[in-house]
Amino acid sequence: MKSVKLFYLRNCPYCKRALQYIADARAAHPELAAVEIETVEESEQPEVADRYDYYYVPTFYVDGVKVHEGGISADEVEALLRRALD
Repeated sequence: MKSVKLFYLRNCPYCKRALQYIADARAAHPELAAVEIETVEESEQPEVADRYDYYYVPTFYVDGVKVHEGGISADEVEALLRRALD
């Protein structure tokens, strides 16, 4: 399984939506619950966030490769989680 890292901001509406999409995808597809996601709240962990190249949140990395930056749909979240399962 591939590692997933999610950069977000606590008060960002797009980030809140992305987190809800993750929860919804895991509830609808139990196999996706196995994907571990390391979450980094960028204002609380700037030393970690500064090591990565992105401008918008939410941003997802799978195995160290940026796969999505900015607003995301429920379908994109599910596809991203499935990609991490491969």
